[in-house]
Amino acid sequence: MKKIKEEYRELPGEELAQICAKAALAIKAQELVILDVRGLTTFTDYFVIMSGTSSRHVQALAESVEGQLRSKRVKTARAEGLKEGMWVLLDFDDVVVHIFYHDQRSFYDLEGLWGDAKKIAVRA
Repeated sequence: MKKIKEEYRELPGEELAQICAKAALAIKAQELVILDVRGLTTFTDYFVIMSGTSSRHVQALAESVEGQLRSKRVKTARAEGLKEGMWVLLDFDDVVVHIFYHDQRSFYDLEGLWGDAKKIAVRA
């Protein structure tokens, strides 16, 4: 994340998670939650978890989040599952975004798996 615009260089992970959430909600993400996983894992600080209504909607959500962050010169370290659109993972280092097709989300139950994580309210 070397080429981040100056005003976003020191952006805390929670702010980055909020930006991801707002980009997704703008195109109708469902059941969006932000989990604070600091102290529970070492690979990230926040999860942003959401559902889409179809594989195409899941892909569109991923494109919206990536596009919003790309405009701030924040690039994903890794993106997985875009082609299939069933579970897309976008890794922004401090924030990992999980976008599920509805049925996949209940099967993997990340909120249950990370049940000790604090839920962060999404700011409007």
